[in-house]
Amino acid sequence: MKKYVILLMAVVLSCAAWGQTATVQPKIMVIPYTKQGEDISQVLENDVNKRIVLTKIREAFDNRGFTTVDFTAKLKSLSRTEGLSQGSQSDLKSMIIQQSGADIYVEAEMDIVLSESGNSVRTILTAYDVSTGGSLSNKVGDSGKFYTDDIGKLASKAVEKIADEFLDVIQMKFTDIVENGRSIIVDLGFEPESELSMFSEVGSEGLTLSDEIELWMSEHAYKNNYHIQGTTDKKMIFDDVRIPLKEENGNNYNINRFGLEFLKFARGLGLQINRSTAGNTLVITFR
Repeated sequence: MKKYVILLMAVVLSCAAWGQTATVQPKIMVIPYTKQGEDISQVLENDVNKRIVLTKIREAFDNRGFTTVDFTAKLKSLSRTEGLSQGSQSDLKSMIIQQSGADIYVEAEMDIVLSESGNSVRTILTAYDVSTGGSLSNKVGDSGKFYTDDIGKLASKAVEKIADEFLDVIQMKFTDIVENGRSIIVDLGFEPESELSMFSEVGSEGLTLSDEIELWMSEHAYKNNYHIQGTTDKKMIFDDVRIPLKEENGNNYNINRFGLEFLKFARGLGLQINRSTAGNTLVITFR
């Protein structure tokens, strides 16, 4: 009986250890590459071969156990519910990405060459973090030339050559994000007419603004992980601040949420700020 108890405890401990180290996989959406000003909905609607290639890329990810988001379905749903006009098409891509629920989106540039000497498919895949826009992985796959009109088969050949390595890099970087947080830049400055500076005394304890900011950052950066690039009278830059992937309640956490928390902090000191984001950079301007 004692042996069975020991064996059972060993199994339970092994399962617990596995649960703590289990890899969390990202949810991925594959979208077509578009040129500046190009309508993303028309890219696929006007080219059946590109629709085939995009589907084959997604299938390659599905076959490796990753959860994928159907871009075409999201495109149709958003266009229908939002009633997008032609003038708003330039924002369609970013709207789909932000509302997709994906952690990572993969932009696929597809070059389909049809010639008498053989047909081929070339794909350029680039993965981006949805929250910050940071590049995570990129690979180029080429099917080689074959005398076949089966674009799907050529696309599969192109993607299969690079899928494992491409997804391994994504997984490695996503795992780092899960464990250590996303990296963002926080750039703090002042409006030209502002009487404040980083060395102004603020708050009830009479600390300088730069000291108050660093104390707040030490409490709100994920696992206290941040780095100050430099501080001057009118500028303070954190070139690496880690923010969590999720909130404690399981909801997604992003750079805008971090900016909102900083807004509350500034108001607590009786200060007013403007804030904006560009990619993985949060810009804070004190009034």
